[in-house]
Amino acid sequence: MSSNSVPRANATTDHETIRLADEKLLASLGYKQEFKRAFTPLEVFGIAFSIIGLLPSIGSVLFYATGNGGGPAMVWGWAVASIFILFVGMSMAELASAAPTSGGLYYWTYSLSSPRWRNLLCWIVGYSNTIGSISAVASIDWAAAIQVMAAANIGSDGNFEATSAQTFGVYAAILFTHTLVCCLGTTILARLQTVYVILNILLCVVVIIALPAATAFKNSAAVALGKFENLNGWPDGYAFILSFLAPLWTICSFDSAVHISEEAGNAATAVPWAIVCAIGIAGVLGWAINMSLAFCMGANLEALNDSDQPMAVIFLNSFGVCSLFPLATITYAFSRDGALPYSNWLYRMSKTTGTPVNTVIFDASMSLIIGLLVFAGPQAINAVFAISVTALYVAYAIPIVARFTGKNEFKPGPFTLGVFSLPVAIISVLFMMFMGIVFLFPINPQTNEENMNYTIVVFGGVLLLSLMWYYAPVVGGVHWFKGPVANIVLAEADNDSEIQESEAIPESETKKDED
Repeated sequence: MSSNSVPRANATTDHETIRLADEKLLASLGYKQEFKRAFTPLEVFGIAFSIIGLLPSIGSVLFYATGNGGGPAMVWGWAVASIFILFVGMSMAELASAAPTSGGLYYWTYSLSSPRWRNLLCWIVGYSNTIGSISAVASIDWAAAIQVMAAANIGSDGNFEATSAQTFGVYAAILFTHTLVCCLGTTILARLQTVYVILNILLCVVVIIALPAATAFKNSAAVALGKFENLNGWPDGYAFILSFLAPLWTICSFDSAVHISEEAGNAATAVPWAIVCAIGIAGVLGWAINMSLAFCMGANLEALNDSDQPMAVIFLNSFGVCSLFPLATITYAFSRDGALPYSNWLYRMSKTTGTPVNTVIFDASMSLIIGLLVFAGPQAINAVFAISVTALYVAYAIPIVARFTGKNEFKPGPFTLGVFSLPVAIISVLFMMFMGIVFLFPINPQTNEENMNYTIVVFGGVLLLSLMWYYAPVVGGVHWFKGPVANIVLAEADNDSEIQESEAIPESETKKDED
């Protein structure tokens, strides 16, 4: 009995040591521990990997590849884009390891930027990250609604055709269920991640193995991997680049792992590795899925591209989840510093669940409003996919640049690229800048008001309004916003670190939901 009790005691001691180290690191960044650290390293990975949601995500944006090159764009476009996405992820992982906090991107921007620009850049990153994440939730749930309606169409032998209003109703229902799930306790959400990882991988394996086995006629390697078919009218080279939106949207929002840093054990190691592993595994499995689809999609690419759900058609011919929670934590962190409207209300933690319920409701409501773009036309709602990438890339790029150009004393965490940090950062930032511009163009070179790209209208409009609020006379953020505001101070007394609450934030800002 005694021999068995020693490892158990050691395990408890190790867990306690890690917990105290996490809280001390968070305190050194200026924040007290408010969330329960219930996420294990596997579950942190699960957050990033499940929000990628490989198979349904690939199905949602497959039309970006089928119309801009067909099989070669699906296979080789995915491979090329995945490598660049991994560069972006590695640059972000270094920052996450050095300062693992829920504020993440905007906190890094403030701490690494030059004093003259840090408040403005922090403001821009916070709003870009918020609108990008809200758009990501909207696009993921909209894609799920489209797939539900595609399944209903197939089940009715083509007799049922969903209207925009019906699809929006399904979208609202899916968003509502996600809202309920994300209001659950932190421990429950953490345990669910293992289930999500297993389901996602099983779905990928089924497609990679079962789809070729069930497909009677398969394309030759020359067709699947080498026959470039451009259906949208852009020059072939540019069309191939446009196909990158499929992998870029699919392998995106991996900063979700960053936004649960304050809920993860051993966050300085678990969070960066979750980012890198989620991108790497998604890149490999996604490439295999696209390879399988390219060989099994048949010869009539134009009919496939014109369908509402190309992947559903491929499955029919052959066979006869999203998380609001990481978004809620970035909104919670941004409101913690008073930068969002109604920050006092948003910055409340439910005493019942230990989760930011108010921010979950706020983010779900914003996603529902964005979904109304469906009534402006198909290209308007499709712009949500591009917005999520473009806005997030703005938020990703600024702190990476600030690390190397701002006046700071950056200290790497356990995850570091060493001498490769700067070249990797240069490649990742240039790639994000280039793709951010590309995704502002419409799918077709000849466009009108119905099929124009609304990304610049929505994202540009939100960013413009946020800047107008920042520079507004008297009440604007330029007069009061000071970036991340510490809610604790670290005092050294008798060689021990004592965490004390700071008076920097008014009581109304830090009050929790006591009702």
